[in-house]
Amino acid sequence: MTTYEELMQKDERYFAKAGRISYYPLLIEHAYGATLVDFDEKEYIDLLSSASAINVGHSPKKITDAIKVQADKMIHYTPAYMYHEPAIHLAEKLCEITPGNFDKKATFGLTGSDACDGIMKYARAYTGRPNIVTFQNAYHGSTYGAISMSAINTKMRAKIGPIVPNIEHIPFPDNYRGMYGQVESNSIEEYLAPFKQMMETYLPPEEIACVVIETLQGDGGLLEPVPGYFEALYELCHEHGILFAVDDVQQGLGRTGTWCSTEHFNIEADLVAYGKSLAGGMPLSAIVGRKEIMDSLEAPAHLFTTGANPVCCAASLATLNMIEEDNLLQESTRKGEIAQRRMKKWQEDYSFIGDVRGLGLSIGIDIVTDKKSKTKDEQAALKLCNRLFERGAVLIAIGESVLRFQPPLVITDQELTKALDLIEETIKELAEGKLDDYDVSGQGW
Repeated sequence: MTTYEELMQKDERYFAKAGRISYYPLLIEHAYGATLVDFDEKEYIDLLSSASAINVGHSPKKITDAIKVQADKMIHYTPAYMYHEPAIHLAEKLCEITPGNFDKKATFGLTGSDACDGIMKYARAYTGRPNIVTFQNAYHGSTYGAISMSAINTKMRAKIGPIVPNIEHIPFPDNYRGMYGQVESNSIEEYLAPFKQMMETYLPPEEIACVVIETLQGDGGLLEPVPGYFEALYELCHEHGILFAVDDVQQGLGRTGTWCSTEHFNIEADLVAYGKSLAGGMPLSAIVGRKEIMDSLEAPAHLFTTGANPVCCAASLATLNMIEEDNLLQESTRKGEIAQRRMKKWQEDYSFIGDVRGLGLSIGIDIVTDKKSKTKDEQAALKLCNRLFERGAVLIAIGESVLRFQPPLVITDQELTKALDLIEETIKELAEGKLDDYDVSGQGW
């Protein structure tokens, strides 16, 4: 029988290091609901949801049954040439649930990265304009287009240039910290100023195809925008004929308590990218957009041999049905409010908890050296994650110092309470200096 040590040695030998961000060595053997079980049968409460890819929980029967039925019928035939029923029904469903009072169409890929690539293609094709604008600290994925749209970490771009040209980045309207190292957040107009200056000095607005946003900046630290900023940006874009697109790969499909996270803002995106949790953990992405935009490209400009795989589409339809039938949009909102009530109390009690923010079950806890300077304390955040792992909960730190709290939407109230108790007890240990000796070198982004 293969031992844990033997498997980890094989991983070290054969798994390329660019494919994993290291935290603690959790070797998962199986999972169910909001529970992970490791190679030694130890159970953990999953507060990460496989990077928000398991919104409906691990291996729910509704999803596994749909996978088995479709796999017995047909595992795959490429939609690049032919048709199959699950893809047709899924395209219809996604067009129905995506906000926007206009005709829509959908297309499919394999991961959120290719959906973000597709947004670039469709925006440029429809407008005839070359330039794309995204945000500093953004994460859109790892394909060449998506990585070029991202601006979160130099490790993403080191040694692989040149990247895709004609992509500009503007400051994200962070509601906790300000631009360029400022402690306090800026006003809407101050956050808009760099974009307006860009258009006035070197990037003509008539040459900008699209602005791409994350409503909550996910891997950048679950940053919330200054209220009203996205609405103002939306109006500015449409004033100049610039398309407005949303990367909802992480925040969509119930994560924030709505189908699409734009529902928290008074905007209707021209293009929306979905991925991660779209198929209950199976590899699938989608772009949903205005019909006229989606008709602007001809095949094979954005198709994939194994995209819209019928097994994945069947899993996705079952996932969306489960979200509806089990009221998971409402549950995300309700459980998120329960969690934030507890966390806000921690923020009052501990000097190193600078901010608690988020929507639904997408919450960030910002760990700082002190509340006045808001200096990020990456070491403390990682120590908390490692101690929680020892105690039976899976949590990671992103944006250097932010605890990423994104459990499956199906987490029970009992599991949620237990997880919050574990975090609170671990925070107390950090405050008492009991985690000072933890070695977290080499972990994190």
